[in-house]
Amino acid sequence: MDTYTISKATQAKAGARSLAAVTSKQKSNAIIKMAQLIKDNASHIINENTKDIENATAIGLSPAMIDRLRITEKTISEMSNGLIEVSQLKDPVGEIINMWTRPNGMRVGRMRSPIGAILIIYESRPNVTADATALCLMAGNSVILRGGSEAINSNKAIAALLSDAVKEFGINEGAVTFIDNPDRVIINELLKLPNLIDLVIPRGGEGLIRMVTENSLIPVLKHFKGVCHVYVDRDYDLTMALNVSFNSKVQRPGTCNAMETLLVDIEAAKGFLPEMIIKFEGAGVKILGCKDTVSMFPNISPALETDFYNEYLELKMNIKIVDGIDEAITHINKHSSAHTDTIVTNNHQRAMRFLSEVDSAAVMVNASTRLHDGGQFGLGAEIGISTDKIHARGTMGINELTCAKYIVLGDGQIRE
Repeated sequence: MDTYTISKATQAKAGARSLAAVTSKQKSNAIIKMAQLIKDNASHIINENTKDIENATAIGLSPAMIDRLRITEKTISEMSNGLIEVSQLKDPVGEIINMWTRPNGMRVGRMRSPIGAILIIYESRPNVTADATALCLMAGNSVILRGGSEAINSNKAIAALLSDAVKEFGINEGAVTFIDNPDRVIINELLKLPNLIDLVIPRGGEGLIRMVTENSLIPVLKHFKGVCHVYVDRDYDLTMALNVSFNSKVQRPGTCNAMETLLVDIEAAKGFLPEMIIKFEGAGVKILGCKDTVSMFPNISPALETDFYNEYLELKMNIKIVDGIDEAITHINKHSSAHTDTIVTNNHQRAMRFLSEVDSAAVMVNASTRLHDGGQFGLGAEIGISTDKIHARGTMGINELTCAKYIVLGDGQIRE
């Protein structure tokens, strides 16, 4: 194995161990400094990002991937603000989750503790560099950042600033470990180091996540594709249904929490779909429809059964007319990637059924799927959205970047 890989992982492990002696104030101040450095160096970051955009365009990267890659002044502001939000979060390390007393007087509890050295493997989005670093640091973990080669210049510029911030506040530089070698072989080597790396979180396309899962000797928290649904119930408010559906698809179609399939109750179709389709087509959305949708709107292309499993990540979507909430829930649980699904309804009973019976990481009532996000949920920046069911599910903030250990407080108890 390459000495470069071993040295980087060893550095991160040392950083993780050193964080046990770092105070909440040190962590918070370092993250505030990160936010300031990001703002102060906006021009440099954008210039480096321009190089990545030019390279990505030259090699024919998809528009969705280029959208994820692009950094603007707005991106810089959001990145900086996200760091400030994380710095203000309560430090989870050492929090007693629960405590109870046994008949012998022994007190037993559970305490949050860091996971250790966390490897983040991600594609495109350079903002992940800042988000992941702040969240891991606040939760007492070191982070190994391995971004995609398409964002190497952007990530390198951001990571250098983050590293400067932690060193300024006396934190071991291994707390922020950046992989500046874009060779894909490095990923496979890192995935074979369970003694140095405690957790892997891949963020990117389904192919990346499957590759990591299949090759890793380290536990993996997975975020598979986002096949998200909006279901418009028969008891709907027209304005709300139009706004929620449109926002879920069009606001930023290249994200994992964008809607891919709109389900419409057969009783709502005639009153809702004509205006909805005009609105979508006016925004440049290509629509595929089930046979009932095509029957009502012959200009719409028919959808194949396989299309309902697609994560388009672009202005393209499916519409399916369903016969009530039972068919809607069945369709979602069959075709959804268990990411984010929402119902638009004025009926409380059906809303509660939807919340109970849809098996996804986030289930919503009368709200856009685009709101499934750490910042929108008040968690600060997020490390990702887990579609796993073990350890963490849904938006992962700092609490999800800790594990729990049992603690026991006794006064001499022994086992009889």
